[in-house]
Amino acid sequence: MNPIYSAIYSLGTKMTVHSSKVLGCALGTLMWNSIPKRRKLAIEAVQKHLDVSYEEATVIAKNSFMHNCRSFLEIFLVPKVNQKFIEDLVIQAPENGFSFFVETERPMVATTAHMGAWEVLAGLLGEIGSVSNKAQPLVVVRSNKNENINELIFKLRGGRGAEVLSHRNAVFKVMRSLKKNAIAAFLVDHNTKRKEAIFTDFLGETAAVNSGPAFLALRGKALVVPTFLIRNEKGGYTFIIEEPLDTTKLEGTREEKLQQITRFYTDAIERIVRKHPEQWFWMHNRWKTQPNTDDFILPRNDQK
Repeated sequence: MNPIYSAIYSLGTKMTVHSSKVLGCALGTLMWNSIPKRRKLAIEAVQKHLDVSYEEATVIAKNSFMHNCRSFLEIFLVPKVNQKFIEDLVIQAPENGFSFFVETERPMVATTAHMGAWEVLAGLLGEIGSVSNKAQPLVVVRSNKNENINELIFKLRGGRGAEVLSHRNAVFKVMRSLKKNAIAAFLVDHNTKRKEAIFTDFLGETAAVNSGPAFLALRGKALVVPTFLIRNEKGGYTFIIEEPLDTTKLEGTREEKLQQITRFYTDAIERIVRKHPEQWFWMHNRWKTQPNTDDFILPRNDQK
């Protein structure tokens, strides 16, 4: 690793939950005041998609800058996520959330979002893997174009035992691992290319949703488990899992099943964003890729 990034890694090991909060809020305030285009994008997105006033949208957007910067710094906490970290800082909702992942003898695709402490979630999955008999958990992410930054990020995200994979070459590894009842985690709330997308409604506007996790879950006969780590008022985190979707029980054609899975995890992301809007990544242009006139748009479940 480049010496500069090695130094950053060494300094980052001193990061604590408290320091990540203090520094994250400071960095978020700096970004809020110095990047007007992103600030405007976030305010307009909140106002439009949550149907709130400009004043309320501004408060939510500003808080999201601080939460997002905290998320950036919390990547240094991943190697520290052990049993004591969990006992001291993590509330489980439902109470048996970790047990579900450890004890369920099924392959699982955990779908999550750039929401709350999503970087720390990689550490939780790694810790879950260390106490189970399953294959090593996988975290599938997009690679950074800078090789040194990418190496640093992958090293930190895998610091608690999860294997971090680039989405560009993850398919065969994920499929092999799902056959061994592994957990494979994906971020499914970012904009995606048209060729990878299923178009469907998200927060009131058509969005391009990555169908890759749906394809892998269907091929791997996996449970799809919406999974989130939200910061709570006690200064710690709440680990949330929703009722899973069993892909082996879906009916219809292959394409219809893919659509059902994609709609399932899109609905889950929308629920968590509406509940904790200040913790989502509003500065990202989520609705950038729009359908052509001949593209199929998957209706919401309540519109069928």
